[in-house]
Amino acid sequence: MRKLIIVENPEFWNLTLDDVQVITPSKYIAEPQLQEKGLRILNLCKSYQYQSIGYYVSLLAEARKHNVLPEIYTLQNFRYPSILREDFEDFDQLIQTTFKNEDKDKVEFDIYLGIARKEHFNRLAKQLFLYVQAPCLTVVFSKKTKWVLQSIRPVSVEEIPDDDRPLMRKAVEKFLLRKRDVQQPDKKKYDLAILVDPDDPNPPSDEKAIQRFIKAADQAGFTVELITKNDFADLIKYDALLIRETTFVNHHTFKFAKKAESLGLAVIDDSDSILKCTNKVYLFELLNANKILTPKSFVISKSNYKTLPTKLAYPFILKQPDGAFSKGVFKINDEEEYKQVCGSMFQKSELLIAQEFLPTPFDWRVGIVDGKPLFVCKYFMATKHWQIVNWSSDKQTQEGEVESIPVDQAPSGLIRTAMKATALIGRSLYGVDMKEVDGKFYVIEINDNPNIDAGVEDKILKEKLYAKIMEVLLDKVKAL
Repeated sequence: MRKLIIVENPEFWNLTLDDVQVITPSKYIAEPQLQEKGLRILNLCKSYQYQSIGYYVSLLAEARKHNVLPEIYTLQNFRYPSILREDFEDFDQLIQTTFKNEDKDKVEFDIYLGIARKEHFNRLAKQLFLYVQAPCLTVVFSKKTKWVLQSIRPVSVEEIPDDDRPLMRKAVEKFLLRKRDVQQPDKKKYDLAILVDPDDPNPPSDEKAIQRFIKAADQAGFTVELITKNDFADLIKYDALLIRETTFVNHHTFKFAKKAESLGLAVIDDSDSILKCTNKVYLFELLNANKILTPKSFVISKSNYKTLPTKLAYPFILKQPDGAFSKGVFKINDEEEYKQVCGSMFQKSELLIAQEFLPTPFDWRVGIVDGKPLFVCKYFMATKHWQIVNWSSDKQTQEGEVESIPVDQAPSGLIRTAMKATALIGRSLYGVDMKEVDGKFYVIEINDNPNIDAGVEDKILKEKLYAKIMEVLLDKVKAL
């Protein structure tokens, strides 16, 4: 990928990297040949203030589909420092460890593309850079009862002390010289991180399936590492990220996807898919706007929920917008139960989804990757229960049986509906849940990280299922 450094004073930079050009903002803005896609932009302009020349460089770069640092999203976040400080609570332990031997109650230091002058600050510096992707940052931490982030702000190249300029040059060269740009003998070409949660009792892939993902990735040409939420700072080392955790927007999985994308990694599942799939209010609006058949549904709030029983007969289903794995889903049988459940659910969300109850012996699940069908399963209801998983069972979990069938033996209407629904989201990895009533297929929801367990979803294709996913991921890497 061709790389550009945008800076007011190009003569400051004397880099020896191939395929790196240092130019002025005016040249980047005006020259037609710099509007081609596929450029990587490092914006080192002296100001990122709203409507400054640096602001417009990042804005135009995003409009031209260039991979730019910093993004407009990052620049906007600097206007709301309280939001940034809340994000840093996610690695409070690292902050406390970094400063545990400090004899002062205030520490200020600079970060250049994830590198600090003092070695023992570097791990924290990497984390801060990944959360706030601006080339140069000044951060201040202070201690009262514990160490907290007091302030963080971008620094222009012109503000860098003379003693730090060699460090800045080194940081720029390291940042621009990604692994994929270096040909190393006897080494696989690309690096893949698979994000997992070893402590999750109900992960989207069991241990055996994860091993099959690793094997397929190795055969596709990836060097593979399993990572956890504690490895956020190491994302920059990889070329691709496969998320095999349950995803939510207000969660580290979304942050991993978002940051990986901003670093130029190929990601499954991408942040846009997570954003769209994990909120049932959004899905309801999207599917209905595109005339895809769903059970009769209503978005309800505290102001209109009392009128719902006049529109929807008991029993009906009540869902919190961001539930996963059939959690946060209730079957409402009467008015008293409705009032009680609403009272609890409205404490977590301002909006809920009420949905017509369609009793069926099983739910269809169609796996889709890159717009093509991958697997088809029938998930049967748990014994004497209306869901495929009975979370209220005295047993650890009580799940219904699963039957996998070849894609070419599945009803054609089922496959068409799944493909049409997921096309509204993107071209990542999805699982479409549907009910079949009188030959019609109703979409219940679209999952951005569908279950793929050994001997279940992979029962028909076996190792080929994992190979297909890795082929898609590899194509995404090559397209970057």
